Amino acid sequence: MEEFSNRADRRKAEAEGAMTEQRFLKLADRFIDLANRENKDTKATDLHMAFLYASARYSAHVGKNVLSVAEHEQFVQDMLKAYTEMLRNHLADPNL
Repeated sequence: MEEFSNRADRRKAEAEGAMTEQRFLKLADRFIDLANRENKDTKATDLHMAFLYASARYSAHVGKNVLSVAEHEQFVQDMLKAYTEMLRNHLADPNL
């Protein structure tokens, strides 16, 4: 993710398709909103496993077909490390 010192530069970069932190968080919020809507009819424990499955499936697609990773196991370890860090950060969040 790119970081910007002022709003004008950030907006210009976003208009050009850059993934800024603000854009990243808004995108993540859209998935959370979807989960919250689905949670009206689906148990949270089932829903979170469906999201985890979907994330793994899409990550495999990106690894194989977009990034063309040669070392699948290294890609798995990189994804595991990123997920672990995100999960630990969220579990430690007193506002969650």
